[in-house]
Amino acid sequence: MLEQPPWLAAAWAELGQREVRGSADNARIRAFFREVGHPAILHDEVAWCAAFVGACLERGGLASTRSLMARSYLRWGDDVSAGRIGAVAVLSRGRDPAAGHVGFLMGETPTHVVLLGGNQGDAVSVAAYPKTRLLGLRWPSAAAAAESAGRKDAGTRAAGDALFDEALAHVLEMEGGYTDDPHDPGGPTNRGITLATYAAWRGVRLNAATRPGLKAELRRIGADVVRDIYFARYWSLAHCSEMAPALAFFHFDAAVNHGVTGAMRLLQRAVGTDVDGEIGPNTRAAIGRLSVEQCLERYAEVRRARYRALPHFWRFGRGWLRRVDTTLARARKVLRAGAGAQQATDEVQEKGMSSMNESVRMQEQSGPVQQQESTTKWWGQSITIWGAMITALSTVLPAIGPAFGVDITGDLVREAGEGIVLTVQAVGGLIGTLMTIYGRMRASTGLTHRSVQMKL
Repeated sequence: MLEQPPWLAAAWAELGQREVRGSADNARIRAFFREVGHPAILHDEVAWCAAFVGACLERGGLASTRSLMARSYLRWGDDVSAGRIGAVAVLSRGRDPAAGHVGFLMGETPTHVVLLGGNQGDAVSVAAYPKTRLLGLRWPSAAAAAESAGRKDAGTRAAGDALFDEALAHVLEMEGGYTDDPHDPGGPTNRGITLATYAAWRGVRLNAATRPGLKAELRRIGADVVRDIYFARYWSLAHCSEMAPALAFFHFDAAVNHGVTGAMRLLQRAVGTDVDGEIGPNTRAAIGRLSVEQCLERYAEVRRARYRALPHFWRFGRGWLRRVDTTLARARKVLRAGAGAQQATDEVQEKGMSSMNESVRMQEQSGPVQQQESTTKWWGQSITIWGAMITALSTVLPAIGPAFGVDITGDLVREAGEGIVLTVQAVGGLIGTLMTIYGRMRASTGLTHRSVQMKL
């Protein structure tokens, strides 16, 4: 059987993960976003094919683009012309030059490429796509592969994880400094790391001969080593990155205090599933059926019960229970912060959509700007001007008429009566005034000059 690249092994491990219908979300999909630097995205409905590819690459020890745009991988690594299992395949999507899809190449037919990818039918699945959509195949560059092989995954990946940093700071505060209490079953401990854990990390057998030297090293353990140990032996092994941030925060503290397997068993009891110490599909489904707040409440109560059952509860019990209460309060703070960030994101998106919709609405009402600039009307079509002309004629003509030989007030007044003339003038003035007002209210276009010939 051919050896597959590490990022492809990470991708196969997620096969079958699917979006959750309704208001709930798949914590495994949310973890993809967090692992590529987008912890504010809390919903699995957001397009996540690029987040899936990025998370798998980074789990395999490679730097991803950390972008949620599928086409960002056209600039990642080196181009490979021939099909290569595990290559990053970038596809087009529709006519939008910015849209796309990305996954890992698994094979090809004369007309299609077969990809293992995320967000394929709302799930991690294997699917075939027409070769006409293929934009490029990419493979890690030699420099990137060498860098990956030579670095320590634990410290490198942990360094940029803000949630891990916050959870680690909490654990170190709870654990304190160096202790060697004979009543503590963990024995010599510094910053929460027992002597046995430190010996295993160093790859040194703990016995009477090595014990004094290891204890001396444990006393002066460096911050970088502490970070590496906590990330590799607790955060990663306990699957914290796959959980909602608040639950990950609480679960990490439990993994340190109860051991990774012990914490997993406590979590399984809390969510009401089979207790086997393994975070598998059944446990993930049970977690998904509860809200994060419910998980935290039940988990805290199970931890309290576990502490009360320990033989050393009489000595350490008060501190243990206080630790649970403090961890629960801080996990709830993480939960509220995440909800606030999501609300802010939703508000910004809603505001942006509202502004866009308002712009579209105004444009629909007034027409395109270019059309407004080029569309004018002749002054003879203006009701406003005609109204003003009638008003002027009705009020000015009787005064200037005699100068042009038109006697409005002579024979006409004697034949029709002065009252009729005054009435006509008043009505004409009223109509002209109303037309002026109405025309001004209706006016929406400018006037332009037009040649007019008039024959008398």
